[in-house]
Amino acid sequence: MEILNKSDKLIIVIHEIYGINQHIKNFCEVLSNQDFDVICPNLLEREQTFDYSEEEIAYLNFMENVGFADATQKIKNLLLDVKNKYMKIYIIGFSVGATVAWLCSEEECLDGVVGYYGSRIRNYTQLVPRCPTILFFPQEEESFSVDELISNLQIKNIDIYKYFGQHGFSDPYSIKFNEKAYQNALNELLNFLKKN
Repeated sequence: MEILNKSDKLIIVIHEIYGINQHIKNFCEVLSNQDFDVICPNLLEREQTFDYSEEEIAYLNFMENVGFADATQKIKNLLLDVKNKYMKIYIIGFSVGATVAWLCSEEECLDGVVGYYGSRIRNYTQLVPRCPTILFFPQEEESFSVDELISNLQIKNIDIYKYFGQHGFSDPYSIKFNEKAYQNALNELLNFLKKN
């Protein structure tokens, strides 16, 4: 998915395990309205998105058919293609996409990275981003301790915010949507983009 405004600033959006669903499309439009070009590559390489009720199938599909290494390489290849066309480039990812964004944060051409509930970042805490980075986490995650991960990430260049709610709090189509957390995170994100 691409929304091109002939801007000199680009945001690469990295979707969750479900693919480029309505939540991701709407989010890309919000960013586009801020005068950014937006590219959201389809990492799943299938047109059909997964429904939220298919979470386990979608996760298995991502891990078996895509994986973090291939997804990260795809985004790095995209960065190589676009880095000379833009003055500023940012990556924003959700869930597995946030982990991929984190894995790309060492790239020199990036001006900022934002990750929403990147639970697998816990497997890559040794990485130190080269660019300003914001991570948004929910208060609780089923699979790990949010506070423990945050304490492991207290390093330079990273701002970390923890919001009331669960994984998916910024997705209006999710049953875990939390309006206040969504708005607070969006405000922080837009301030971050203006500042950097």
